[in-house]
Amino acid sequence: MRALVTGAGGFVGRHLADRLTADGWDVVPLTRTTVDLADPVAGAAAVRAADPDVVFSLAAGRAKATAAERAATTAVNTSPWLVDALPDRCRAVIRLGSSTEYAASPVPLAEDAALEPRGFFGATKAAGSLLLQAAAAERGVRAAVLRAFQVYGPGDHPTRLVPVVLDAARTGAAVPLPGRLSRRDWVWVGDVVDACVRAAADDALPPGVVLNVGTGVQTSTEELVATAARVTGRPIATVAGAHPGRDWDTTDWVCDPTAARKLLGWEPTLDLAEGLARTWAAE
Repeated sequence: MRALVTGAGGFVGRHLADRLTADGWDVVPLTRTTVDLADPVAGAAAVRAADPDVVFSLAAGRAKATAAERAATTAVNTSPWLVDALPDRCRAVIRLGSSTEYAASPVPLAEDAALEPRGFFGATKAAGSLLLQAAAAERGVRAAVLRAFQVYGPGDHPTRLVPVVLDAARTGAAVPLPGRLSRRDWVWVGDVVDACVRAAADDALPPGVVLNVGTGVQTSTEELVATAARVTGRPIATVAGAHPGRDWDTTDWVCDPTAARKLLGWEPTLDLAEGLARTWAAE
């Protein structure tokens, strides 16, 4: 089986490409250095050249400071040309969505939660998910959208919270924290990858299905720092209010993973403490 992985140079994409290669797939990686996915002609040509059995659509843009950056981010996160470029033999497109496609909610988010995206990134991801579902249905291609919650693990971008916290454990630096309470559902990158692989293999999944990928457990930033200090055996200093926070931060942000369990037989395998310990040991 040949897999095309867009965003293969990113955090989750690298882990997915490694897993697929280990499982015996022929992997065609697309990264920012190999093709500009904001260019529909170049993107479509790359898909046709790859001739994949399955596409894992993981490429994601975040830049939004200028009109040009917003346009490029929208093009990457929606990729409306993708389905039309697929060969007839392509069996599935698996899209890694985002929990920021949902409205904030005080209760665990199920797949029928309202789409009221938090921020520009969430809006473009939601638009891309809807476009994929519609285009795939018209083309007769099986599509699945996996809305991942807060993914973490080895190799994440150094400016994200877990790498910053673990770096502070090593160096003694203080971790800047937002002034208001923020909770997230932290899910191990290997578990997210496993959900992607399962979705690609399961031809019985309903067409256009959306599945949440998270643990069902939410953890505050302060609790994460305390857990990291415990598993590393090192004190971690914090400075409350020194971080401005994110526009998608909320006091409650947690997944209802029931559908993924039922349809994929998927379960998160690591809790946060074990995941942090493995990330600490790997870096």
